[in-house]
Amino acid sequence: MSENNFVKQESSIEEKELNPMSGWLALIIGILFIISPTLGVGTLIAYDNPIFLVITIILFIVAIFMFCGLKIVNPNESVVFVLFGKYYGTLKKPGFFFVNPFVSAINPTYESQVAKLSKTGEKDSDDESTTSNTKKVSLKAMTLNNQKQKVNDELGNPIIIGTIVIWKVVNPTKAVFNVENYKTFLSIQCDSTIRNVARLYPYDSEDTEDHREKSLRGSSQEIADRLKEELQKRVEIAGIEVEEVRITHLSYAPEIAAAMLQRQQAEAIIAARKKIVEGAVGMVEMALNSLSEKEVVELDDERKAAMVSNLLVVLCGNKDAQPIVNSGSIY
Repeated sequence: MSENNFVKQESSIEEKELNPMSGWLALIIGILFIISPTLGVGTLIAYDNPIFLVITIILFIVAIFMFCGLKIVNPNESVVFVLFGKYYGTLKKPGFFFVNPFVSAINPTYESQVAKLSKTGEKDSDDESTTSNTKKVSLKAMTLNNQKQKVNDELGNPIIIGTIVIWKVVNPTKAVFNVENYKTFLSIQCDSTIRNVARLYPYDSEDTEDHREKSLRGSSQEIADRLKEELQKRVEIAGIEVEEVRITHLSYAPEIAAAMLQRQQAEAIIAARKKIVEGAVGMVEMALNSLSEKEVVELDDERKAAMVSNLLVVLCGNKDAQPIVNSGSIY
């Protein structure tokens, strides 16, 4: 199956939101069932009747099951339940509830503290970000700080790019059942999206009067929107909503950084020289027209050429010109 077909695949499990009984009511019933066996034992001692012993044991067992079914859900959290290997439902509402005691919560990113301590060596920060200490699925907005990676731009130049992604889970059922680990899935899809988008644009471009080429450095907002749109399509299967994508780092790779810096400097020098020449020509033209209109001096073609040459040298030179006073004729 191709990657595009995989991303577009729809979940076969539809989300079913639970509306369980209040946990306070179940707690009160459980307490009553605990008190009732105590009274039953007293009655058993008083009347020596085996029926009361059976009732006492049953009520005590029921009370234990009532307590096992109590669940607390915090705001912006959800719990996905399975019952004997089958999807049971999803609890999204915050509060104190009673659910079937035989159901179990499932979260593919859950890893107990005991399992973490049993592993040898230090865990990377990436591993920490893809695991959870609870079986509840968080619905809060989270940040994925994608590591810097080397990719190629449209011209084939190697560049270093890093991004952050603001995301949240909107469909816990898809996040739990459609992918192995939705946090790892998001990170991998983010890397793939960056590579696909970066190769469509050059790192930098030249600005002209009638056209401005879009680039990674000059069109940051458009690139971010393009990244968000493509990444959202890829993670739709995992029930994830991408709220924002931002480029946090963008630079040439070290092996070509020095050469690209020289090219940028050369382009800047050429652009500056172009402006200087355009201004100098305008100033020379203005000087000649002013001299001619005010009839300060009459210049033939040879003298005009000499004057233009001198003015251009003065205006376009890198160093200050040293004036030479001519007290006689130029001939």
